[in-house]
Amino acid sequence: MFEAVAFYLFAFLTISMFFIVVTSSQALYALTALAAGMIFISAFFFILGADFLGAIQIIVYTGAVMALYAFGMMFFDTTRAVKEKQGNKFLVVGMSTIAAVLIVLIFSAPMLSTNITALYPSVGDIGNTQEVGMVLFTKYLIPFELAAVMLLVAMISGIVLAGKKMDASLTLMNAQEIAEMKNETIKKALS
Repeated sequence: MFEAVAFYLFAFLTISMFFIVVTSSQALYALTALAAGMIFISAFFFILGADFLGAIQIIVYTGAVMALYAFGMMFFDTTRAVKEKQGNKFLVVGMSTIAAVLIVLIFSAPMLSTNITALYPSVGDIGNTQEVGMVLFTKYLIPFELAAVMLLVAMISGIVLAGKKMDASLTLMNAQEIAEMKNETIKKALS
C-alpha cells in the first residue's frame, strides 16, 4: 500500500513539474521546476530500495540543473521580466503544510509497518553501492562509456555555442550602453 501511494504521489508531482518546464515562458520558473522534477525522480529510486542511485540522481542531475540555472542567469537577464504576484498566503501555507505532512507520512510508513518486504533482497555481504558498481562495470560497461562520451560532446558543444552567442552579443552592444559602462567604471575607480 505504501509503495503504491508513494509511487502515484511522486508520479503526479514529477509530471506536474515537467509540465511546468514545458509550458513556462520564464526561464527562471522552468529551471526551478526542472530541478524539482529531477528530485522527485530520485524518490522512485528510494522507493525501489536503490539508495545509491537516488542519491546520485539528486547530486548529479539536480546539480547539473543548478549549474544550468546559474549559466542561464548569467547569460540572460531573466529576472528583469519576472514580476512576483502576491497570492493567497493561506493557500500557500496550507498546501505547504499538506505536502510536508504527506512527505513525513510517506517516509515514516515503512518504519511503522511490519509487513513490508523487499522484492529483491540484496546479498548479505555486499551493499547497494557495490552491487551497482558490479552491474555497471560488467554488464553495462559499453553503454556507460557511450553515455560518458555523449555527455562530453554535449558539454563541449554547449561551451562552443555559448561562446559564439557571447561574441555576437558583445558586438551588438550599442554606443549608449558602452558609454554607460565606461562611466560606471570611471565612477567606481574614482570612489
